[in-house]
This record gives sequence, C-alpha cells and structure tokens, in this order.
Amino acid sequence: MRFVLEVDLDAGALAGADRAAELGRILRYWGGSMTQVPLEAGARQELYDSAYRAVGEWRVEPT
Repeated sequence: MRFVLEVDLDAGALAGADRAAELGRILRYWGGSMTQVPLEAGARQELYDSAYRAVGEWRVEPT
C-alpha cells in the first residue's frame, strides 16, 4: 500500500504569505491524527486549511 498526502499550495490560506506556517499546521494536525484513521487501501480524507477550506487530501492506495 501507499500513503499519499496531497496539498494544493495555491489554495486557501496556503496561497498567502504564511504558506509555510499553514502547511506546518496541516502536517502537525494530520500527523497526530494518524493513529485514529484506518490505514487500509481506499481510505481517504480531505485536508482543510485554518479557515476550513478544502486544500487537499490524504489517501491510501493499493500498490
């Protein structure tokens, strides 16, 4: 299986001057949440910025 995390750096709060800080927030949040999600093929969730706008997703793909 493969874990894929995609973030659109030109979307939402990531498009602003605080891009690095916003990306860091997203990565910290999801990094801490991984123990609570099913890591099996087909699992996926959208990623949101600090204003709750969809800016990407993570997914688990079969290899």
